[in-house]
Amino acid sequence: MCLAVPMRVVKIEGGKAVVESRGVETLVDIALYPDLQVDDRVIVHAGFVIEKLDPQAAKDIEDAWEEYARVMENA
Repeated sequence: MCLAVPMRVVKIEGGKAVVESRGVETLVDIALYPDLQVDDRVIVHAGFVIEKLDPQAAKDIEDAWEEYARVMENA
């Protein structure tokens, strides 16, 4: 199963960005979205930013992940 993960841009380094989710940082390719800014919310898959999220979509996705984490803690 493949999973696309919502993440926050922490730092831009040329054609790459450091992104973070739930305390985990990783370096990803931003060739598809070279105009990213720090604090943008993005979807990452296989080391590439595949979508830039608008603020409401990012909040909705983050809320869903938080709910999932709560459910899994109580399982």
